[in-house]
Amino acid sequence: MADHNELGKLGEEMAVSFLLKAGYVILETNFVFQKAEIDIIAQKNNTLAVVEVKTRSSVDFGSPQDFVNPKKIKLLVKAIDEYVLSNDLDFDVRFDIVAIHKNGKDFIIEHLEDAFYHF
Repeated sequence: MADHNELGKLGEEMAVSFLLKAGYVILETNFVFQKAEIDIIAQKNNTLAVVEVKTRSSVDFGSPQDFVNPKKIKLLVKAIDEYVLSNDLDFDVRFDIVAIHKNGKDFIIEHLEDAFYHF
């Protein structure tokens, strides 16, 4: 597996641990619908958090969250609509980003709630 794939997998594992410690229940990881993949679907109280995980080895070329583009957002909305409908759920839906980047030997994790809005 390529280094960036390993880093992405590690980032998703760190994001799951981070969310669990913050009181979220993880409902799905790597949920796929058509061409869309949602990294994490988590629940806290009556909110369904659609979590995009972005992991970078550095911030030299921008913050991890800068790499969520409108096309990706549109795919995430389509996928979560299918998930909510097929599971007959009644939750508030929120789109979050967990941005992770290396700082020396450590990782910095930032949870951006309501990171973007669907259009």
